[in-house]
Amino acid sequence: MPRRPKDPLRPLSDQERRELQQISRSQATPASQVARAKVLLAVADGHAYTTAARQAGRVSGDAVAGLVARFNREGVPAVVPAHGGGKPVQYAPEQREQILREVRRTPEREQDGTASWSLATLQQALRHGGLPQVSTYTIWCVLHEAGLSWQHSRSWCHTGVVQRRRKSGVVTVVDPDAEAKKS
Repeated sequence: MPRRPKDPLRPLSDQERRELQQISRSQATPASQVARAKVLLAVADGHAYTTAARQAGRVSGDAVAGLVARFNREGVPAVVPAHGGGKPVQYAPEQREQILREVRRTPEREQDGTASWSLATLQQALRHGGLPQVSTYTIWCVLHEAGLSWQHSRSWCHTGVVQRRRKSGVVTVVDPDAEAKKS
């Protein structure tokens, strides 16, 4: 018989159980999140941590204990993996919004020295605008997270949204699976 866990899983609300069941059956959700939801449901059904881990295709009962503790603190968002190491995120949401505001602004030829934004010209404008250490890679990451990508027309456009010429005129076509294709 397994020993009693230090931080047992709190009782799940009906809403949390429904959300976890939905995630555990999802075909579009990343596999790590599906496995975490399955582990939490197994623990909620009374299985030991090691048994719950094996049912979800995992090995470590210790990892389940950490997941349960995080779930007790955060709730259902605990199934989404946290920052997994590496350099910590340097720019707060305010600085990220500043980058997005700058890319939305139409560049002025005299002031910015360009008619369309590139990563280098955005970097120069942002360094003059209050972000002295921003790199082109950071700018690219922020734009990519916001769903923007560099186009052959030398402009940044939303991923999955295109304009097509038809006999009736120009129409905007939206790809409903664009978000799923990005991940």
